[in-house]
Amino acid sequence: MDYNSEFPILMQMDFFNHAGVAPITHRAAVALQEYALEASTFAYVKDKWYPRISQVKQAIAKLINARSEHEIAFVPNTSTGLSLVANGLDWHEGDNVIISDMEFPANRYPWENLKRHGVELIEVKSLPDGTIDVEDVCEAITNRTRVVSLSSVQYASGFRIDLKPISDMVHQAGGYLCVDGIQSVGVIPMDVQEFGIDFLSADGHKWLLGPEGMGFFYVHEDLSPLLSPPVLGWHSVVNPMDFGNYKFQLHDDAKRFEPGTQNIPGIVAMGASIDVLLEVGIEQVWENVQKLTQQLCDGLPNVGCKVLSPRGKGQTSGSVVFTPTDENVNTKRVVAELSKQNIFAVVREGRIRVSPHFYNQPQQIDRLLEQLGKLCQ
Repeated sequence: MDYNSEFPILMQMDFFNHAGVAPITHRAAVALQEYALEASTFAYVKDKWYPRISQVKQAIAKLINARSEHEIAFVPNTSTGLSLVANGLDWHEGDNVIISDMEFPANRYPWENLKRHGVELIEVKSLPDGTIDVEDVCEAITNRTRVVSLSSVQYASGFRIDLKPISDMVHQAGGYLCVDGIQSVGVIPMDVQEFGIDFLSADGHKWLLGPEGMGFFYVHEDLSPLLSPPVLGWHSVVNPMDFGNYKFQLHDDAKRFEPGTQNIPGIVAMGASIDVLLEVGIEQVWENVQKLTQQLCDGLPNVGCKVLSPRGKGQTSGSVVFTPTDENVNTKRVVAELSKQNIFAVVREGRIRVSPHFYNQPQQIDRLLEQLGKLCQ
């Protein structure tokens, strides 16, 4: 099936920043339009959209192989999901949390904030080649480690880490694995059961092709009761529609982390895009992206650029990070000149990052390489 019609952006530009803020699908745009029209015409009376809450949770559960929708809560962003873990666990002085020194701030500051409880933050140093040694992470784990929190894919390098051995080790120590999945969910197959993930959070506005301000939080079914929701509301409790019966009994599943009225337009739009990804099949999505990124990596040395993203087995992702071989070439200027040709990439930590999705075309990569040859050689 041809999905080009789902991406009208193809008619406007060569867009390569799905690791940043991606375009929403045409289906998501239609869902937003239909919601807005119905909300303005009938308010809530038709009750068409509320059943989508459960349906979208089921789709997310299928995408990441969660056990059921009861392990999924809607959150506005990845930061909120990670903070639910950081602020929900019962901490003791002397506990520690392990992260890497490459994390996006969303996966650092919630843990750094725990210093006020006497919790130590341990950073595992990345290697010069941009990878993180799994053995280094495992060796840092002790019986005082409560959480290892890592990005499945690093935003600035595109490095993908093997989560399973880390999960095994932290579980042996009595701790939990928390994952920032924003740079992988929607492009790389994610299996929370196979990888032994206890908590995962991801935004919808990157590889999931949804709107900004809409994401999800996964929590293992056995662990929801162990997290005390830092924000509570009328929707956190059992029988929330029984307004006058004040019975403070929290949900025993992920719904306890949804304190109030839901972002219905965000849910239906993100759900529409997830439906597209599931129709294509996440394995097919990943296969397409791998072909495009390999095409790019094969061509970059021929146009005066050096690939910096780790390219070993199991290390690749949807992002390719590179830099001009000539150190005198300014990366910000390169990206600015590309945009004048309707080719959109970004600079992260002084390096150029290109992140195509499954619908991008090989000829778009060819155009990018052609322009890079003019700018970098």
